[in-house]
Amino acid sequence: MSRSDWLSALAVIVIWGLNFVVMKLGLQTLSPMVLGALRFMAASLPFVLWVRPPKMPWGYVVAYGLAQGLGQFGLLFLGLRLGMTAGMASVVIQTQAFFTLILAVSLLGERAKASQWWGLVLAFGGLIVIATGHGEGALQMTLAGFVLTLGAAFMWAVSNMIVRKASRMAPGYQPLPFIVWSSLVPIVPFWLLAWLQEGGAGIVLQLQAADGKALFAVVYLALLATVLAYSLWTRLLQRHSAARVAPYSLLVPVVGLVTAMLVLGEQPTAGQWLGTAAVIAGMLVNQFGSRLRWHKPASVR
Repeated sequence: MSRSDWLSALAVIVIWGLNFVVMKLGLQTLSPMVLGALRFMAASLPFVLWVRPPKMPWGYVVAYGLAQGLGQFGLLFLGLRLGMTAGMASVVIQTQAFFTLILAVSLLGERAKASQWWGLVLAFGGLIVIATGHGEGALQMTLAGFVLTLGAAFMWAVSNMIVRKASRMAPGYQPLPFIVWSSLVPIVPFWLLAWLQEGGAGIVLQLQAADGKALFAVVYLALLATVLAYSLWTRLLQRHSAARVAPYSLLVPVVGLVTAMLVLGEQPTAGQWLGTAAVIAGMLVNQFGSRLRWHKPASVR
C-alpha cells in the first residue's frame, strides 16, 4: 500500500471511531429521529444537483436507504439515546460482520470457512458478557440500548446483502451516487416518526434549541462519516483486495473506546473489557483464522 493508501485507511479509522462520540453529542440536543432526518438531508440534498442517479434498479436504492438509513441509524441513534454508551456501541456495531456472514450463507448461498464460524462463536460469547454488564446509572450501558444497537448491527448486515444483490444486477456501479441518492429515502420516514413522537411543536423547539454541538454532529455524520469516509474506503477496496483492507475496521472500536473515555468520561466495567476482547478476538479469527496452518512436528531419528 502506498503512503496515500495508509493515510486514507487511517483517516477512515479515526473518522468512524470518533463517530459514536459525535452521535452522543448531537443527541444531547436533538432527538434520534430529528438527528437522523437532518443527517440524511445534509448527506444528500447538497449533492443531488450534480451527482447523477446510480445506474441500477431503483428498488435497490430504496431498499438500501430504508435498511441502512432508517434501520441501522434509526436504531443506533435510539439506542444511544436510551443509554447505550458510545464506547460499547463502537464494539457491538462491528458484529454486523457476523450477521452478514449468517445472511450471506442462508440467503445468497455463499460458503463460510470453519474459522469464520469459530470467530462467530467467540464473538457471540463476548456479546453475552457485555450484555451482563448493563446498569441503570449515569454513563452505564442499559440493556435496552444494547439490544437496539445489536438491532442496528443486524440492519447494517441487511444493507450489506442489498449491496451484494445490487452488485450482481449492476456490476461496476459507482458508490458515491448510490450513497447520495439512497440517503434521500429515509428523510421523510425520519420526519414522520419525529412528528408522531414529538409533534410539530416539539420538532420546532428542537431546531430552535440546536446549538453548535448539534450542528457539528449533523455536518460530521453527513459529510465526514458518510460521504468522505465511504469514498475513501471504497477507493481502498478498488485498489487492494478486501482481505488486505477489511482488517483495518478492527481498529475502529479501539478509537471509539478511547475517545469515549477521554471525551465523555465513560469507564467500561471489567466484564465489558473482557467481552470486548472476545468480540475483537472473534473478528481476528474470522479474518485470519483460515491462514493458520498446523504442521506435525518432524520425527526425531
